Amino acid sequence: MKAVAMVVMLALNGYVYAQKIISEGTLVYTIATQTGSNAAQPDPLSGATNTVYLKGNLSKTEMSSPLGKETTIYDAKNSTGVILKEYSGQKLMITLTKDNWTSHNKKFEGIVFTPTTDTKKIAGYNCVMVTAKLKDGSVMTVFYSPDINVNDKNYNQLFKNLPGLPVEYEFESGKLKFKYTLASFDPGAVAGSKFDIPKSGYRVMSYDESRVGKKDSN
Repeated sequence: MKAVAMVVMLALNGYVYAQKIISEGTLVYTIATQTGSNAAQPDPLSGATNTVYLKGNLSKTEMSSPLGKETTIYDAKNSTGVILKEYSGQKLMITLTKDNWTSHNKKFEGIVFTPTTDTKKIAGYNCVMVTAKLKDGSVMTVFYSPDINVNDKNYNQLFKNLPGLPVEYEFESGKLKFKYTLASFDPGAVAGSKFDIPKSGYRVMSYDESRVGKKDSN
């Protein structure tokens, strides 16, 4: 038994050392949507992308679609950030404190990933599938690469406990089904200015102000 345990331990250690950990780079995901069960229906967000910039403790997630753009800039070291919304010519900046960030991501608390035996190759990565169940009962599927991971998992609380890089994930929201697929990953340096918070041009409000009149779905 001791010999078997030693072999398992060595194998696990080998896996840990083999996994590539990234602390800087750019991830670009394409977003496909489907309304109801009609796959032939036009994609309401055709051409939409979700771009993630990483640099140490800093992260920036930028979703662009025909409807507009929404960007989240977060500093994990200070636990503060902003959400920038640009829709219909309107530009809004929502400031986030540490408590605000926790509240904003409350729906992802206690998420459970259940392993499956399904595998497939996506964007050149060998991926394994897990199912994720949120505390509100909703379920999503995630294909991730165990060969690569992100050093600072705070960039997306949904994947904070995922043991690898999310390559493809799918979930439903209302009558829409969303599918994110990694289109490219550039491990090159990201300019620090990419995480600068705009000093003008936006109407600024606190997170609490932005929640007034909204039903708490967390």
